[in-house]
Amino acid sequence: MQHQNLAPIPELYVSHESAQKLKLEAADLISWDLNARQICDLELLMNGGFSPLKGFLTEADYDGVVENMRLENGALWPIPINLDVSEKFAEGLELGQDIALRDQEGVILATMTVTDRWTPNKAREAEKVFGADDLAHPAVNYLHHTAGSVYLGGPITGIQQPVHYDFRGSRDTPNELRALFRKLGWRRVVAFQTRNPLHRAHQELTFRAAKEAQANLLIHPVVGMTKPGDVDHFTRVRCYEAVIDKYPGSTTTMSLLNLAMRMAGPREAVWHGLIRANHGCTHFIVGRDHAGPGKNSAGEDFYGPYDAQDLFREYQDEIGVEMVDFKYMVYVQERAQYEPMDEITDKDDVTILNISGTELRRRLQEGLEIPEWFSFPEVVTELRRTRPPRSQQGFTVFFTGFSGSGKSTIANALMVKLMEMGGRPVTLLDGDIVRKNLSSELGFSKEHRDLNIRRIGYVASEITKNGGIAICAPIAPYAATRRAVREDVEQFGAFIEVHVATTIEECERRDRKGLYKLAREGKIKEFTGISDPYDVPEAPELRVETEGADVDNCAHQVILKLEQMGLIAG
Repeated sequence: MQHQNLAPIPELYVSHESAQKLKLEAADLISWDLNARQICDLELLMNGGFSPLKGFLTEADYDGVVENMRLENGALWPIPINLDVSEKFAEGLELGQDIALRDQEGVILATMTVTDRWTPNKAREAEKVFGADDLAHPAVNYLHHTAGSVYLGGPITGIQQPVHYDFRGSRDTPNELRALFRKLGWRRVVAFQTRNPLHRAHQELTFRAAKEAQANLLIHPVVGMTKPGDVDHFTRVRCYEAVIDKYPGSTTTMSLLNLAMRMAGPREAVWHGLIRANHGCTHFIVGRDHAGPGKNSAGEDFYGPYDAQDLFREYQDEIGVEMVDFKYMVYVQERAQYEPMDEITDKDDVTILNISGTELRRRLQEGLEIPEWFSFPEVVTELRRTRPPRSQQGFTVFFTGFSGSGKSTIANALMVKLMEMGGRPVTLLDGDIVRKNLSSELGFSKEHRDLNIRRIGYVASEITKNGGIAICAPIAPYAATRRAVREDVEQFGAFIEVHVATTIEECERRDRKGLYKLAREGKIKEFTGISDPYDVPEAPELRVETEGADVDNCAHQVILKLEQMGLIAG
């Protein structure tokens, strides 16, 4: 009997011979250099992970997907997959033209025939796909601040797969997994989607899911792009490798999925299901708040805990994968085992233990004990290697405020205090130092000022990554740029925004450098606070008032904040 989930599925790659020929011909084509997310999308287009898509969505397909999760031909597809480019690049194209798609090293991966070009309504896309046009959602923020303003659609001709230098033995295309399942004689396969390290509760729930579905288990973690702030995939995969031998070898396997997640909750769950169906799976575990991004800007969860399960159930038959709904697993101390919360009948008579993700991060941060019932010692060891206690990590203190507010003076005082304590190298990235060493060719237009701040952010993130302390003191008037710097730094350590809240009147009264006078006379264009806006930070880690306070006291307030955050051992 021919099993649907095991037959090979179509890929978009051409034969080796054609690929060699195309590579030569492509030398004359206009090239687009793909970013990290586009490479993830392209890889899954080419290897059949995004089947039935034959390329980046046309405008009609995109409209259908955004409005009602359907391609123009009626097929179910919940997430827009488009090639977003700059206006400038799009202007130079004619419809019907072929372009070369290259990776960041300039290696050609595919060609694309551009059949459609349009400027999307991004607010509408955010509203429909992610449920709200809210910048607290990482994918909505990406849509508005990172993605290009023009979308291109059209079919893809795959030349070669993107190169991965890491974990090569654990990466499988849909057809490679289907072939493996055929070889092992696996007819029923339940997939577990994860972007976090696995702890005992996850193991327990995957065991149960496999048992319930009478299926073999595929642990299928995402190693493309997840949510900013997640544990990096190198650490996660080392954690998965540490626990995989706790599973029965004959019924469990692990494979890595190079997907760029959108954290789109319910729609994302349906998308994950379709992708898993393409990879030969018959069942899929959907958990509480599946692929949710956390809190919206009002501090509430973006999606209800079971929205994803409800939407999946609705489309289950069409997806072609059966949902195994995930129970919330907790540890019952008296019975020394994990049980589904809603199946415990004697809740009042037993001790129920649970550690949230937030609590786990706190314990890692503070170097506290992580009990054996919660996780495997091997996993904890891996996590501690990547995330030492906060008082041993690098961090960035980012002062923002008007010119003349006292940022540099306080930053200098803070630097001296931190150097007195010792233990970590301290670097001051003050406006004048940076202008001289990093940005000597930049002027003071909005664009150049932004670029200057992004450079400061880049250097600060590298210092933070390497365990040092970066102190930055630019004006940094724009909230969007400060947020971008925060994201750069928070991949590696803490980011402390300090708003030096001196009023514009006071700064102008001090006018230490005589700049306000020149700005009033119109001799300096776009001067922050006079002829250019300053976005007051809404929720900085610390606000410092300098009027009536001496510099030493202001710097000390920062020290107290750092102590409170565990960045300096008390």
